[in-house]
Amino acid sequence: MNRTLPISTLWQPSQWPADAAGRKNLALLVQLRWLAIAGQLITIVAVHFVMGIRLPLAPMLLLAGMAMAMNGLSLGVLRRRTDVSHAELFLSLLFDVLLLTAQLYLSGGATNPFISLYLVQVALGAVLLDRWSIWGIVFVSALCAGLLALHYRPLDLNGALEGHLFDLHIVGTWICLTMVAVLLVLFMLPVTRNLQAREAYLARLRQQAAEEEHIVRMGLLASGAAHELGTPLSQLAVVLGDWKHMPEVTEHAALVEEVEEMQAAVQRCKQIVTGILLSSGEARGEAPEVTNVRDFIEGIAMEWRRANPGMPLRCDFGPHDYPRIVADPVIRQAIGNLLDNAREAGATYIDLLVGRDCSSLNIAVRDNGSGFSQAMLEDFGKPYRSSKGKEGHGLGLFLVVNVVRKLGGSVSASNGADGGALILLRLPLGTVALEETTA
Repeated sequence: MNRTLPISTLWQPSQWPADAAGRKNLALLVQLRWLAIAGQLITIVAVHFVMGIRLPLAPMLLLAGMAMAMNGLSLGVLRRRTDVSHAELFLSLLFDVLLLTAQLYLSGGATNPFISLYLVQVALGAVLLDRWSIWGIVFVSALCAGLLALHYRPLDLNGALEGHLFDLHIVGTWICLTMVAVLLVLFMLPVTRNLQAREAYLARLRQQAAEEEHIVRMGLLASGAAHELGTPLSQLAVVLGDWKHMPEVTEHAALVEEVEEMQAAVQRCKQIVTGILLSSGEARGEAPEVTNVRDFIEGIAMEWRRANPGMPLRCDFGPHDYPRIVADPVIRQAIGNLLDNAREAGATYIDLLVGRDCSSLNIAVRDNGSGFSQAMLEDFGKPYRSSKGKEGHGLGLFLVVNVVRKLGGSVSASNGADGGALILLRLPLGTVALEETTA
């Protein structure tokens, strides 16, 4: 992540993840402080030089300079850090309250209509801070406003304005209320978007946690079933081996062929069980294979063609140099699930496309089946969302998405221009590659 973005982009919610809400809110405070500094300078110049009300220019300009220095420090924090605590936001707001108090002290105290600007600080605290910090801002603001009613530097009115303090106060009050309304709208809308983005982010985390818990339950169920199936499958293999050598079977070529088919089916079931156990880390004496991408993909395609005779499956490799990879069984299962889904969606041919870029290995499954509905695309990867219209289906894509996400990759789905579906797996080379080569 680039941490040296200009300040004009720092407060845009689309630029930062939702869990950096405190950082974005500090950036908003910086923006608001720039507006306050500009407003103070314009007001000081207008009152002193246009209206002829003499103000202590040196200390008031010094206070504006302090606000600029504070903004400089805040910008440094924003460029170095990705999060900002409630305590830092509280101190930033407290600084603004004290700075406003000093400016009001020099310009009429409680008689200055701009004393209502304390409400802006209280409103911002109510949105940004926790309960005790909010009450801290309220207490300090009330205390400062009360002290300004007792101690302040009176305005030095000239002869033409002398005796018209009330009229000036009414005009100033209107200007102040307009400023408060505009500032609150300008600030509250982005803050509200930040908080909504944070809530959406937390909701996604909760959804992801629920999905991962669902995967754990299914994994335990699959692992338990694999253990239970291992014994009867071994018994079947022994029985079929005995049958194959019995005279009653060997004398009939048709029976020999049927026994061989049953043996092949049992062996296929044992391979599936072994794959489930290996994926859950329970198979002993086996480890993920180190191979090259072409052999890994063509091995998957060859195995799938044997299990699905008559279904055309073409492999197409992009003109790249591919690294050697660790052939994790879960990747093999994920690609197999996608191929099975394409066949079940009514495809008459399937393409397995392989390519890469500088950071990821890209594997796509394209078919000419029924494709995805818009609702399926919007809910892609969620459990029990299936285009087959059957209860309990939809777990295949759900498992694929979560397997790839666990590896640090991503899965996207789309419909082809001429029909059918395209599902793209992006696997980070840093996870799957044993050694990196130049693309």
